[in-house]
Amino acid sequence: FGTCHRITKLSLMAKLQTLYLFSYNFLQFLGWTLALFRILSNFISTKSVTGAYASAGELICLLQCCAFLEVIHGAIGIVPSGVVLPLMQWSGRTHFLLAIVRQIVEVQESPSVFITFSAWSLSEVIRYSHYALSCIGSPPYLITYLRYTAFILLYPVGVGPGEIWLIYQALPFIKTRNLYADTLPFSYYNFVKVLLLLYPLLWLKLYLHLFKQRRSKLGKYHKTKKQ
Repeated sequence: FGTCHRITKLSLMAKLQTLYLFSYNFLQFLGWTLALFRILSNFISTKSVTGAYASAGELICLLQCCAFLEVIHGAIGIVPSGVVLPLMQWSGRTHFLLAIVRQIVEVQESPSVFITFSAWSLSEVIRYSHYALSCIGSPPYLITYLRYTAFILLYPVGVGPGEIWLIYQALPFIKTRNLYADTLPFSYYNFVKVLLLLYPLLWLKLYLHLFKQRRSKLGKYHKTKKQ
């Protein structure tokens, strides 16, 4: 009886865990879909790339803050992603959003924001739809293929002409205002300059990891299909 009770309890926990992960990923999918819709609607109606932050910036900030849950998911072992890489990506994006873009109004209308937000939104719509569908079965091959292929273009576009270029544009404003001088024991301006130098190296580590995932996931799919 005790063994049956434990099995029933474990089964219930597994179902609740699956329900939670599905709900989280589905809500993120809806949020990023809405963000992408707002960005594209604003672009179509204004024929300008300057309104990306005004149309979707606060929503994207909220979604990105909530994404810290993914670091926790890896830490407690309910997903196999681990902690280091999710934390690197989350902290990089969150710093970019909250410490720079949200605080420096002058860069919010930069085309780099439009480029970054569009690349992020497209990649996250694909990623979260794949995760949500994986919780309830096997995603269609097209979704799996896009999940492990679209990043090849979207990731460097979002990072290069997006994040890196915008941070560079923000440097004069950071220096002029002596941003965060009253809260940090070091020069934030110098920190950001060093960060810009390290950005390509940190990005490359994540980018290569995604290629490793791609070989593993798509290779596994083709192997299963042949069998």
